[in-house]
Amino acid sequence: MLTKTSRSAIRLLTYLGQLGTSEPLSPRVLAEQLGESPTYLAKVARQLGKAGILQAQRGVAGGMVLHRPLESITMQAIVEACQGAILGDFCDEAPDLAKTCAFHQACAELQDAILGVLSRWTLADFVQHPRPIGMLNKRIPCWLEPAPQAIPLRNSVGKTGRSTKRVE
Repeated sequence: MLTKTSRSAIRLLTYLGQLGTSEPLSPRVLAEQLGESPTYLAKVARQLGKAGILQAQRGVAGGMVLHRPLESITMQAIVEACQGAILGDFCDEAPDLAKTCAFHQACAELQDAILGVLSRWTLADFVQHPRPIGMLNKRIPCWLEPAPQAIPLRNSVGKTGRSTKRVE
């Protein structure tokens, strides 16, 4: 149901939300932290930027930052930024749904349910609870997790002389 692009976008945004920094981070650094291809993550970031979810900052100290508060970024906005508008695949629109075929009614109900769920969940929800808890943590792999080899970001100065922030 969700494309790889949507899943990567959710991972990227959750990671940025967890960092809680307003300092821009380069797509290359973020790709390394998430175990993603830098080229692919840059593509995902461009789509999120066009949707007004991320803001790109150019220059030596450039990178990406969240452009809106976590609570205002819905799962629907993320998915639509990556996959396009969520449209039901059923008969032509009718003014009175009750007078359409059963298939049309079922598809309209399915679309309403999907949009309801996607609009209810926000990036703040993912940031507040990004991992399984307790025993589930050891048994269920979670794709929201950063890459196993990722080094958590903490305050340091990189090769560019620019300060970066690592998560503890």
